[in-house]
Amino acid sequence: MNHNASLSAPPRRARGIVFLGLVILGLASALFVLRRPLMMSAPMCMAGRWHGCFDTFNGVVLMTLVALPLAALVVWALARRRRAAGVASAWRMSLAEVGMVHGTVPFVWMTMMPGAGAGTVPARVSLVPLRDLLTMGPGGIVGNLLIFAALGAFAPMRFAALASVPRVLALGAGCSVLVETAQYVLRLDRVSSVDDVLVNAAGAVLAALASRRWWRTGVESPSDRSRRAPAPVG
Repeated sequence: MNHNASLSAPPRRARGIVFLGLVILGLASALFVLRRPLMMSAPMCMAGRWHGCFDTFNGVVLMTLVALPLAALVVWALARRRRAAGVASAWRMSLAEVGMVHGTVPFVWMTMMPGAGAGTVPARVSLVPLRDLLTMGPGGIVGNLLIFAALGAFAPMRFAALASVPRVLALGAGCSVLVETAQYVLRLDRVSSVDDVLVNAAGAVLAALASRRWWRTGVESPSDRSRRAPAPVG
C-alpha cells in the first residue's frame, strides 16, 4: 500500500475543510454587518422590481448572495458531468468557472450604474496617479479591490496560461481599463480614473496570490493522475 498517498490525503482534506469553513465564516460575518442595508432592498427585490433592487448597490449585493445556492448547484452539475467524462480536476475547473462569473459580474454591474447626471454632464477623466486614491475612502478602496478579485483568484485556477502574477496583473488592469473606457464613452456621470485601474489590478493580484496553491500549472497527463492515485492494497 502507498503510505505516502494515504498519509497526505487527510491533511489536504483538512485544509480544504478549514478553507471552506473560513469562507462560510467570512460570508456570515459580512451578512451580519450588512444585514440592515441589505434588508432595505429586500421588498423590491422579492417583488421583482427593477427600481430599488437592480439599480442599487444594496439590491445587487442582496441578489448576489441569494443566488449563491444556485451557483453552488451549477458547480456541482458541471463537476459531476466532467467527472463522468473522466476530466481531471473537475471540481477545481467547475468552481473556477462559476466563481469567475458569479464573483465578477455583480461588481462590474455596480461599477457601470449611471449617476444622477448620466448623459448630461461631460465625461471626466483623471490621469494623475494617486490623486483620487486619497478621496476614495476605506469603502471605495475595498470596493475597487473586490471588483476583479474573483477573476484574479479563479482565472489561474482555470487557465494555465494565466498562472503567473504578471499575467494576472495584466488581466486585471486590462479589464479595468475597459470598464473605465466604457464609463467615459457612455457618459455615466463617473470619473474614469487611473487610480481605479491601479486598485482594481492590485485586488486581482492579491486574490491571485491567495489562491496560488490551487493554480493550474499545466495539462495533467494520465501518468500524473495514476502516480498520485493511491496504490491498491496487496
